[in-house]
Amino acid sequence: MDQTDRPYRSVLYIPGSKERALDKARSLPVDAIIFDLEDAVTPDAKVEARTTLKAALDQDGYGGRAKIIRINGLDTEWGAGDVAALKDCDVDAFLLPKVNSVADINALSDLLGNGKAIWAMMETPLGILNALEVAAHPQLTGFVAGTNDLAKELNCRARADRLPMMMALQQILLAARAHNVIAIDGVYNQYKDEEGLKVECDQGRDLGYDGKTLIHPAQVAVTNDAFAPSEADIDLARRQIAALNEAEAAGQGVAVVDGKIVENLHVETAKKLLAKAAAIAALAE
Repeated sequence: MDQTDRPYRSVLYIPGSKERALDKARSLPVDAIIFDLEDAVTPDAKVEARTTLKAALDQDGYGGRAKIIRINGLDTEWGAGDVAALKDCDVDAFLLPKVNSVADINALSDLLGNGKAIWAMMETPLGILNALEVAAHPQLTGFVAGTNDLAKELNCRARADRLPMMMALQQILLAARAHNVIAIDGVYNQYKDEEGLKVECDQGRDLGYDGKTLIHPAQVAVTNDAFAPSEADIDLARRQIAALNEAEAAGQGVAVVDGKIVENLHVETAKKLLAKAAAIAALAE
């Protein structure tokens, strides 16, 4: 499955140093896993975590879930070592934290040396301002909004509507869509607050994000539901496609469904929605 075609509703961070968590992730109904060597691993465990993670990846068993390794920053004492130890693992992408410019992506590309896909954590003011050039890099296939770090850098207040973060969230998304890059929303820190999580998931989906990063398995069900097409969405998509096909067969360029005009652009969206629903169903098999 092409990286841009697969679902990314739920993207769960798993500590690369914890064997039990790495094993449990094999059975979780998530679309993607970020095997984290950065924030989730203490400095004294970072070197050993490479061996632990490599053993888990060699064993595999993660099924159709996308596998992404978040390395430490290349400006730290661990980043280059992470790449050297894990660059040949069977994963879908390497995620680089605190990306400021395309030069950071070039540096990781040089270390990987294998053309493997790269994702970028968008969590600094400079990175947000340079999002378009970062997204244009030929190996860059995914953005992750690092909203906690970004809020710290912006010195903004936490609000349920995320208004202080909105410009950055939309700039990430605009750059991603301009270059066919996956865009994943930031984490929701109150992992026991399902109602608050749903509100933030719905906001991210309304904006256009492909999914959300998660810090706890308890957040998976709400997130998967929020970013998946509903039965009503699927039904409408099918009716739109059928209606326009019928209209075109009659020599007309538009159709009407539920009192609304349906044109080819609506049908293109409908077909993408049905393809996503099919991919989600396949992942659950």
